[in-house]
Amino acid sequence: MVLALVASASAQKKSSCIECHIKLDDPRLSAPAKLFDNDIHKSRGLSCNDCHGGDPNDDTKEGAKDPRKGYLGKPKTLDIPAYCGKCHSDANLMKRFNPSLRVDQEREYYTSVHGKLLKEKSETRVATCISCHSVHGIRAPTDPLSSVYPTNVAETCSKCHASADYMRSFGIPSDQYVKYKTSVHAKALYEKQDLSAPTCNDCHGNHGATPPGIASVANVCGQCHARQAELFQTSPHKVAFDQKQLAECITCHSNHAIAKPGDQMIGTQAGALCVNCHTYGDKGFAAAGMMRSRIDELLASINKSTEILSRAERAGMEVSKPKFELKGATDALTHARVLIHSSSTAEVDKVVRPGLEVAGKGYQAGLAALAERKFRREGLAVSLVFILFLAALVYLKIRQIESRQPARE
Repeated sequence: MVLALVASASAQKKSSCIECHIKLDDPRLSAPAKLFDNDIHKSRGLSCNDCHGGDPNDDTKEGAKDPRKGYLGKPKTLDIPAYCGKCHSDANLMKRFNPSLRVDQEREYYTSVHGKLLKEKSETRVATCISCHSVHGIRAPTDPLSSVYPTNVAETCSKCHASADYMRSFGIPSDQYVKYKTSVHAKALYEKQDLSAPTCNDCHGNHGATPPGIASVANVCGQCHARQAELFQTSPHKVAFDQKQLAECITCHSNHAIAKPGDQMIGTQAGALCVNCHTYGDKGFAAAGMMRSRIDELLASINKSTEILSRAERAGMEVSKPKFELKGATDALTHARVLIHSSSTAEVDKVVRPGLEVAGKGYQAGLAALAERKFRREGLAVSLVFILFLAALVYLKIRQIESRQPARE
């Protein structure tokens, strides 16, 4: 039946539904017809009757909405997933439009918090397909105007999840969106337009949206931060976190309001995260202090080398090679900052030591360049004095020769 409807829609040119509704004064009835002009279903040759049934060739309201012609009308909230799923769960049908499209969205939806509440408790306030994708103006996810385009996902979710009144009855906080907008992920997504930066559905899923549990949150973060996750799994923290039932990544980094990591997070100073669990005298406290001191040492060495090489460059000396080689030290610093997830001072030291050597060579190259500049300037000064001395001798010699010539009458 669905295939027959699609086939008829593909060949169908007339749509009495659009022709009638677009002229109506009530915006509730005319808006769908106007929105449908940019709907992805229309671009694929579908029309109103492919979802709502009826006869688009009949110009009368009674004929177009005749139940005997399959007219369904507006679906109830409880029926929406199946309503969309009659096409989107049909693999043979969807292959006609896009072979890569998934056909398990409806089944996955019922595994989500939204779907379970809808199916098991008939809770109609939860999100369904149209809550996220809209209704008659559905655009492709790759369209920047789509409600599920990466830069629009958080706003779409916030329509419900940022409403304190709406979420109160579910016992769910409503500050996730506000917190997310302050996060390093949001800054990458909105300010740098990095579409690979995570938004709501990257961590929670989309059709099967579920809050990550304690046991799975590290796997979620590890999809992007694979190296950090690997290091943590072999660290002594892994066992301790499991024993205390602590969520791995978010215990230190939070979840929605994830700030850009900084060196201030590690160490034994006030404000460091390590001192939330470790106290003076235990191994963790000592390890945290050691790792921070080594990182600070490397950073100071890099800054020292960068400063002297920049000074030499401003003085006109050629230092492009040592400046390029100094990147080896900055790479070591980046690596060391990642290695703190291993909680191993030995592992951190393995990369800090070579980094210090590279930074030290850069500093020596800067000293050498400045020394060469000084030598050149002093040599130039001596040469200039000597040249002026010779010029003076020549001038005196010329005057002497001129004074010996007899005066002309």
